[in-house]
Amino acid sequence: MIQEPKPFLPKKGNYRGLIVYQKAECIYDITFYFAHHYFVERKDRTIDQVVQAARSGKQNIAEGSAAASTSAETEIKLIGVARASMKEVLEDYIDYLRTRGLEQWSLNDPRTKQTQAFCKSHNNPEDYTKDIDKRSPEAIANIAITLICQYDVMMGKLLDRLQKDFTENGGIREQMTAARLGYRNEQKAEIARLTEENTRLKARITELEAQLTQKGGRP
Repeated sequence: MIQEPKPFLPKKGNYRGLIVYQKAECIYDITFYFAHHYFVERKDRTIDQVVQAARSGKQNIAEGSAAASTSAETEIKLIGVARASMKEVLEDYIDYLRTRGLEQWSLNDPRTKQTQAFCKSHNNPEDYTKDIDKRSPEAIANIAITLICQYDVMMGKLLDRLQKDFTENGGIREQMTAARLGYRNEQKAEIARLTEENTRLKARITELEAQLTQKGGRP
């Protein structure tokens, strides 16, 4: 029996299950709070810009994941945009600390080590926004910087995997062609098998008829 062609579109789109997306949500919520509380003194476009950049770092993961089933190229492009947007947010936090004489914690600082450990295992926005008003702007900024650095590493690995997969398997056009050719080859193989079986059955029928004739039976 000739089978129906197998679906070639991958089942994707569960972006909320990605840890990197969950971290992006944490960063966005922290940034929304921070921008509206600590950038207001400048009375410029920094609030909207930094919030939109953080949003882009989150939303483009979702859009890229949604587009993944039909366009690997679009997925890679949007993931790249998300990563670049979050680097913009990172620079805003670094600039905030630098221009106000606040400290950006060094990698060897015990506070950094503690924050890294906490951020690594906590991916719920509420873990960061609860009692956020009790933290200093320096602490909030450094927490956000730590999260963004972890996000960036994960996004780099995700992009490497997507690009490797694209190189090995091609985009959707190549996969569609491969699916069509594969289905046609399966059809040809099945038709050849059925033809061979039909020939064998005909030969067997001829053989049985000959035996009946020899025994005086009716062919």
